[in-house]
Amino acid sequence: MSNNKKGYSPFSSPPTDKRYQVFISSTYADLKEERRAVIQTVIESDCIPAGMELFPAADEEQLAFIKRVIDYCDYYLLIIGGRYGSISESGISYTEQEYDYAVSRGLTVIALLHENPEEIILGKSEKDPALRQKLQTFREKVSKDRLVKFWKTGEELRSLVALSLSSAIKNSPAVGWIRANRAAGADVLNEINELRKRNVQLEAELADLAPFPALDDLAGLDELVKISGQYFDRYYSRTQSWGTETTWRKMFGHVSPYLVKYPNEETVKNVLATAVFKATGKDGSSPSIDDQQFQTVGVQLKALGLVKIEYSQSTAGVWGLYWSLTGAGERLMVEIRAVRTKATDVSEQSKD
Repeated sequence: MSNNKKGYSPFSSPPTDKRYQVFISSTYADLKEERRAVIQTVIESDCIPAGMELFPAADEEQLAFIKRVIDYCDYYLLIIGGRYGSISESGISYTEQEYDYAVSRGLTVIALLHENPEEIILGKSEKDPALRQKLQTFREKVSKDRLVKFWKTGEELRSLVALSLSSAIKNSPAVGWIRANRAAGADVLNEINELRKRNVQLEAELADLAPFPALDDLAGLDELVKISGQYFDRYYSRTQSWGTETTWRKMFGHVSPYLVKYPNEETVKNVLATAVFKATGKDGSSPSIDDQQFQTVGVQLKALGLVKIEYSQSTAGVWGLYWSLTGAGERLMVEIRAVRTKATDVSEQSKD
């Protein structure tokens, strides 16, 4: 597979529809909000994020699985805050072991370090002097013979991720991923296309014949539902709660165009949180949505026969919950999102 041409921008569709997979490595509990924002930025850069959201537990068995995921990645994005992280039996944190493995595999490393770790609040910093020393040693190790960048706020981090990822793709093009039908021969493509059309037709027929489930008192698309979550308030520089009322139809309209790419659950959650929060008019960033409410949204849209949520394996070999549209969902998506003409009636114009 050939590399991208010089001057390619990762924020536009490349000629080969190539996508790069980025492993996001950091401690977890203290950087949840930052990771959520970084994942959103990676997605907006037309890249595929991978990280501990799929496996937040830290143990030797998970580390072996993480290494297999890193094997499929093109770039390694390291975020260091105020904690060294959980330590394995070897006395080294799982984050540092991920870093060492990525380096050993020859991945391009993007390292983003907090500029002033001593200023991070105590709840997100290491209290143990021994762990603080391990963190400092790790920072020095990462900075040696490598250009690193520093951040203070979540907004700065998002900007650095976008710029660093763009630069890495331009200057160190990796193998990347392309859709299988881009690499197949003409005969195979024709056969796949015919099967695809037949599959769409059968799904549409099935959706019409067997709506799921048959509940007499199921809430309709236009009924109001309360949605809430948290966001980072720029004015007060702290996390605040937000809440609003919306409808099932509006929420489906927000996420449906993204479901044609079979996104994972975390991606859908970020898209929905961003869209619903934007409608509140609040000035903030990194919005999240209450997980229990998000799970209800998934169940409701599934009950309305609009989406499918299945535990399956991606083309990169990553298992998870992936969302897609049913035939009925695809038709409703077009009905909601298709743009109608705003031109005045031609026949009335002719009377003037």
